Amino acid sequence: MIPFLDLKRVNAAHEPALRAAIDRVLASGWYILGAENEAFEQEFARYCEAKHCIGVANGLDALTLILRAYDIGAGDEVIVPSNTFIATWLAVSQAGATPVPVDPDPATHNIGPALIEARITPRTRAIMPVHLYGQPADMDPILAIAKKHGLKVIEDAAQAHGARYAGRRAGSLGDAAGFSFYPGKNLGALGDGGAITTSDDQLAERLKKLRNYGASIKYHHEFAGVNSRLDEIQAAMLRAKLPALDAENAARRAVAAAYLEQLQDLELGLPAQLPQAESAWHLMVVRSPRREALQRALSAAQIGHLVHYPIACHRQQAYADQSWPDLPVAEQLQHEVLSLPIAPYMSADEVSQVVSVLRQALRAG
Repeated sequence: MIPFLDLKRVNAAHEPALRAAIDRVLASGWYILGAENEAFEQEFARYCEAKHCIGVANGLDALTLILRAYDIGAGDEVIVPSNTFIATWLAVSQAGATPVPVDPDPATHNIGPALIEARITPRTRAIMPVHLYGQPADMDPILAIAKKHGLKVIEDAAQAHGARYAGRRAGSLGDAAGFSFYPGKNLGALGDGGAITTSDDQLAERLKKLRNYGASIKYHHEFAGVNSRLDEIQAAMLRAKLPALDAENAARRAVAAAYLEQLQDLELGLPAQLPQAESAWHLMVVRSPRREALQRALSAAQIGHLVHYPIACHRQQAYADQSWPDLPVAEQLQHEVLSLPIAPYMSADEVSQVVSVLRQALRAG
């Protein structure tokens, strides 16, 4: 049996540090916006090569609050990928703006830079590229388009903790970035959590107030903010795990390399990697028009697998009341993508077992 992701196994390596972190918070008697959150914000900002980090309640809030802090809302448009988790779109909707989808590059599954400019209108205020599966979007052409049109670039880095593009960390590539610390992420909390990174001083100050009821001083509310704060326990958990993130990402890269080597002769679409990018390998996603047969074989062999994502955002009931342009790549991906197990603890033998099952299923026709 190979689970898709075993969080007990992931966190076992950190157990002494996690228990010490819990004891530290309990001893402090302070549970919201305290020393642990402040320390994590400094450490994660430094890790991401950004000036500021603002801890928030989850990844969706991180993206929504960035948009609100930039006063992007009703009447505005934000360019988003058509192939992404729905949180990318929901953030735009929750801010009151309109998501404008762009189809992905069929090779990387990330937003296709060449298609962005045709979707820009006088109402466009920002581009929100997603570093999907941990693979950085092709940021240089995206940043050039944004500069040409005076747009903000907001990274959805929810799956890209530690990824690099042209030598720079995800989270430092655009004007601001939103991260999720959902437990299954490369840097996962033991509950929900999120953060925003930016090197924009004014934006950071506004976000610190916005997440805390619009106040920097208790009971003095400058504007209508929200309650979205990374709590002390989760900040402490993340501090305990952050020092090991690079080593765990390196282990993920080794697992991904083993997959790519062993799968290259099979009739599967394999993940493409930009030469200037270093993926965090949050997910290992292959493509096949015979996905259902592969799923049956994996299930029979007790090998965990998932589909990221089985319904494209524009096909979700949440957006059924709106009309959308043709998005053929996203339409095709939703029927073909298949996520295989990948984790820093996976052994070479476990990878070979997964590959063997796929090979047999494909040979069986």
